[in-house]
Amino acid sequence: MPNCGSAEVPNLKNQNSKSGELKARTKKFAIRVIRMFKALPNKPAEQVIGKQALRAGTGMAANYRAACRARSKAEFTAKIGVVSEEADEVVYWLELLVDSGLVKAGLMDSLLKEARELSAIFTASYNTARGS
Repeated sequence: MPNCGSAEVPNLKNQNSKSGELKARTKKFAIRVIRMFKALPNKPAEQVIGKQALRAGTGMAANYRAACRARSKAEFTAKIGVVSEEADEVVYWLELLVDSGLVKAGLMDSLLKEARELSAIFTASYNTARGS
């Protein structure tokens, strides 16, 4: 579909390259979230919030792959909407870890920066797909 390469997109090779790069980027992000979660202390608050970040971060990557396999524009739009929601959610959980004092901000800066960038990308993709 529009961001993952299709016959409707004028520059198919460029779109497939971009979608491949974004698939790799979201997978790398998911791996970083997994490592962050594994490094959290085994305390209730850290584990509960960390698991939410883990679900959203890995879900974003998996759902982006699913969006790229959408069979119609409507299906793509729905799936990229889910990706956008997951991306925003992971930003929230990571910010909550920092803002609550459970994790030092300096340890989370790079991961949060990437989460915010991915959220912006997927929000823009969703808005484009919706035609807004």
